[in-house]
Amino acid sequence: MALPAIGSADYIWSEFASHCEYRVCIVKSGNLNAVWHPFKFDIASFQKLLFMNLLAFDTSTEQMSIAVQRRGVVVPWQHTAAGGAHSSTHLIPDIQRLMSQAGLRFEELDAIVFGAGPGSFTGLRTACSVAQGLAYGANVPVLPVDTLLAVAEEARFQTGDAEHLVVTALLDARMDELYAASYSVDSGLWRQIKGYSLVKPEDLAWDGGSVLAGNVFAAYGTRLPEGPGLRVLALPTATAMLRLAPALLAAGAAVPAAQALPTYIRDKVAQTTLERAAAKSAA
Repeated sequence: MALPAIGSADYIWSEFASHCEYRVCIVKSGNLNAVWHPFKFDIASFQKLLFMNLLAFDTSTEQMSIAVQRRGVVVPWQHTAAGGAHSSTHLIPDIQRLMSQAGLRFEELDAIVFGAGPGSFTGLRTACSVAQGLAYGANVPVLPVDTLLAVAEEARFQTGDAEHLVVTALLDARMDELYAASYSVDSGLWRQIKGYSLVKPEDLAWDGGSVLAGNVFAAYGTRLPEGPGLRVLALPTATAMLRLAPALLAAGAAVPAAQALPTYIRDKVAQTTLERAAAKSAA
């Protein structure tokens, strides 16, 4: 089935390949060397995604991630950059640039998808406020996405397992702690099997056999429980949120702009001077 041309590239959707995967052939105009790309997610979600216009972004970690999906186009437009203070000043202009590249107006979107948390307090507020503002102006719904679920989905995509997987997703919460939650996927459908927790690395409850995924291994890897399970470096990317969006929208998870809220697990942003001193002396 041929899909619309974008720029100098024609996107051609192949037949179903195998094991719940599609292969997509991207043929550059005038170039006879085709490149096949496997898209490792369930067929139903892929088909629904191809008929949606979506903007997704996340600023909950050290990386800002933006992606735009245009109806009928297989490969989304993507942009990544530094998070933190950079995202506060660059998120809106980078979104506008990506939307322009995709040839979309905000009012043409089916939803605006953002990483709701847990994560950086400043990053969550930035993403939520931008999502609300853009959705108000365009009169479109907002889809808040669990950032730990997005980490789990990114790990599934990286490992190539589209059928059955259990993932314990972890994000660095700073202050010597982790955000954690566990999820299972069965035939492309995710469910949370262990709720949010805020724990010290050595206190993480893990069965040792499931996949550990997140951005915590460089800082806390030696302090995490040992086990045979795979460790996957993964962030809550905007493309992971695009893959999650069809099922979440079908489940009624979208909300009006005024009801979009960040997910806070910790009720304080930083340690006091006395707490920092105590932690230093105990080290």
